[in-house]
Amino acid sequence: MVAHSIDPAARKQALQQWLAATLGDRPHLSPCGGDAGGRRYYTLAENPDWLAVDAPPCSEDTRQFVSIAQCLSAGGVRVPAIYHVDEDNGFLLVENLGRQLLAGAVGQAGAASWYPRALDALSQMAQLPTNSVYLPIFDAAFIVRELGIFRHWFVEQLLGVHINEAIAQKLDRLDAALAQSALRQPQVFMHRDYHSRNLLLTDREIAVIDFQDAVVGPLTYDLVSLLKDCYLVLPQAQVTTWALDYKKQAESLGLLKPISNEAFIQAFDWMGLQRHIKVLGIFARLHLRDAKSGYLADLPRVLSYVRQILSQYPEFASIQQWFEQDLMPICRQQSWYQPADDNNPFTSVQGPVQ
Repeated sequence: MVAHSIDPAARKQALQQWLAATLGDRPHLSPCGGDAGGRRYYTLAENPDWLAVDAPPCSEDTRQFVSIAQCLSAGGVRVPAIYHVDEDNGFLLVENLGRQLLAGAVGQAGAASWYPRALDALSQMAQLPTNSVYLPIFDAAFIVRELGIFRHWFVEQLLGVHINEAIAQKLDRLDAALAQSALRQPQVFMHRDYHSRNLLLTDREIAVIDFQDAVVGPLTYDLVSLLKDCYLVLPQAQVTTWALDYKKQAESLGLLKPISNEAFIQAFDWMGLQRHIKVLGIFARLHLRDAKSGYLADLPRVLSYVRQILSQYPEFASIQQWFEQDLMPICRQQSWYQPADDNNPFTSVQGPVQ
């Protein structure tokens, strides 16, 4: 939960005092963006290679962040180095790897060459021993709880649509089907937000950030986060090619027992449906509860992903009908709604980092 009673100025002053005691000099801090959580980032005028992080303990778990960073680094995954940390107060001094995100490179010459590297980093994460650090389990209850965010924040609060008992039962069946599909997959280290805004390009390698919410979960979750990105649309043919490339890689590493391409793509699609339904609720909540309305611009893209999969699989016909007849007419009336530009394969919308 995001705490709204935090005094940013007081937190910044406390951070400066900690840095002064740690470094022997009081640094000059300049804000450099943020994310959907409660963390704030500052550059140090005295050393551009450092980044000061304010992670308020009331909303952020710094101990977990440090533990996961150590686990990733030990497994060969490039992450920002942590130089100093005050876990009790939520202050960190970390390596500044710049702000050249994968999202900013998409559309530029050679952008496609970064995706195989991102898949390589993903396979490295999937091979990490999940017992080397505490990670929550992305189980059926976790999955259904996430899907509930969609019902409350997107359908009821943002659109103002009442979910009657008949629709609730249909959504319950959808939740159960998606949870069952997810839990049939190999369960691995799962970043949980592995997309173009959480991958930094540095020295011709991929660095991973915002990993503090990692869990043990389905093999395809991070894959679909990357390839069916909530902030940009990749060509469908390329998505399928990269997804099947990852399947082959996972099979060769022993992460996945050999299965048909069709079965893998269905698991990938259904995992994406779970994630994107959840994200509709998350983006609505960021707007309504947290006053972070920049994410509204990304809702049409996420809606497009959801509608595509609902229409593609007969199992979801009744939910698709409800979605198209009850939700989409109201969506089209919203100020944020614009049809996703699926004809432009490499599109990117700038905004706050999730």
